[in-house]
Amino acid sequence: MDRPPRKKSSMNNVPVDFSFTVMLLGDSCTGKTCVLVRFKDGTFLNNNFISTVGIDYRNKIIPVDGKQVKLQIFDTAGQERFRSVTSAYYRDADALLLVFDVANRLSFENIRNWLGQIKDFAKDNVMVTLIGNKCDLAPQRKVTIKEAQELAQFYQIPYLETSAKTGQRINEAFILTARRLMQQSMGTKADKSQSGVIDLVTTEKTWGQTCCYEA
Repeated sequence: MDRPPRKKSSMNNVPVDFSFTVMLLGDSCTGKTCVLVRFKDGTFLNNNFISTVGIDYRNKIIPVDGKQVKLQIFDTAGQERFRSVTSAYYRDADALLLVFDVANRLSFENIRNWLGQIKDFAKDNVMVTLIGNKCDLAPQRKVTIKEAQELAQFYQIPYLETSAKTGQRINEAFILTARRLMQQSMGTKADKSQSGVIDLVTTEKTWGQTCCYEA
């Protein structure tokens, strides 16, 4: 199969092989902005920042499996009053990272409502990944890994736990998404290890890392 011609990115005219749009969704204060900033800049925002109002976005080019992939990542406000604004952007998204806070039970219980909105507004082939953020808050945890995995398995979407504070699995979340989108774009079947629910216990042993850090 011939290599597709590289596209010119608006980011300093860097040639890219693929370009995708990713949106971060979820309740307010689940750490969506912190996830984005950690991925884009490698830094952690402390509490001295203003919650996202409406829509914000960042661009980043990353290498994935020998290809250069540009991700345009939209950060959305989780407050109810901005839902009509954010839903207007759903149709443009190739992938959605649905974020909840493992220390906030309500943010997890609202995941089904968010999935309902995705069904109503997103395109049919959008790729959804469930993200349990703030896993560094182990002592305050209100959602178990098992129940989050079961919810993800019910909806047949991947599940990954992250910490924007420590950087735990932030890059993996976006690389996994980019890889799945590449496979979809090329019409190839996704590797079984990259689809479905991620086994955090197996992953921990493989990478030699702990799933969660204490604050």
